[in-house]
Amino acid sequence: MITVGVIYGGESTEREVSKKTGEGVIRALTEKGYSVKPIFFTDNKDLVQQMADLKVDLVYIALHGKYGEDGRVQGLLDLLKIPYIGSGVLASALAMDKHKAKQSFVQAGIRTAKEVIINKDSQLSIEKPWINLSLPLVIKPNSEGSTIGITIARSEEEVVEGIETASQYDSVIMVEEFIEGIEVTVGVMGKGKGIKALPVIEIVPKNPFYDYESKYAPGMSDHIIPARISQEMTEKCQSWAVLAHQVLGCRTFSRVDFIVPKDGSDPVILEVNTLPGMTETSLFPDAARAIGMDYSDMIDQLVKITLNK
Repeated sequence: MITVGVIYGGESTEREVSKKTGEGVIRALTEKGYSVKPIFFTDNKDLVQQMADLKVDLVYIALHGKYGEDGRVQGLLDLLKIPYIGSGVLASALAMDKHKAKQSFVQAGIRTAKEVIINKDSQLSIEKPWINLSLPLVIKPNSEGSTIGITIARSEEEVVEGIETASQYDSVIMVEEFIEGIEVTVGVMGKGKGIKALPVIEIVPKNPFYDYESKYAPGMSDHIIPARISQEMTEKCQSWAVLAHQVLGCRTFSRVDFIVPKDGSDPVILEVNTLPGMTETSLFPDAARAIGMDYSDMIDQLVKITLNK
């Protein structure tokens, strides 16, 4: 019997999401007949000890955000020679650093939003480094997930307030042009020549934008499959999702977010999620269900891809 360790919890701001993801993955693996070892991550020192004593065939990393999705846990598992599902150290770290990831996307020909990067110690009232970008602007921490610390600013005052909010989560803040359009996401799954894009999902939040509550509270967003965009835009989002996955060096699975502008121009990539949420309201499981793969089958498939079965 194959034994799978599931690491969940963690120290990041996305701890509660990770708990839900971990619980779902544990149930699915158990249903599929795997021996499961839950590993609830409470602090770094505790995790190192747990991992050093672990006897498993592979690990599912059900962590989100810093200290889980950014390559640190992946590095520990590599040192211990424990196989794991998903992207390695470099791809995880690159995807988590939004600015560096965008540089890779630009080189690959994938459209990105215009941006400026600000250090939280900048003299904002004097410099106004965002002056060449038109309002409204999107302000977010450079290395956070789940829209934590994000602000859509429609005035200069809101820009400064948004930077202050984002600086509570990261010392590097990204200020981007706001692009009006339809938010969509594309799951990517497989390896080698078997990599494929899942159906494009349109996200319709009940709140003004797709914030933390919209992502994780049941009923706070609608997921429309297939997305109400043209066939041309659908194919471009899917091909760019696979390309972004490959450019960053992702493995096994990822989820890539885009805005499809209302003016009919090319989609704009937002980010690549190397460890997509797997809660009851998450997008990746919805995309898998759209091609006839239920939750347990999807998790089972991720194990098989990793083990080359």
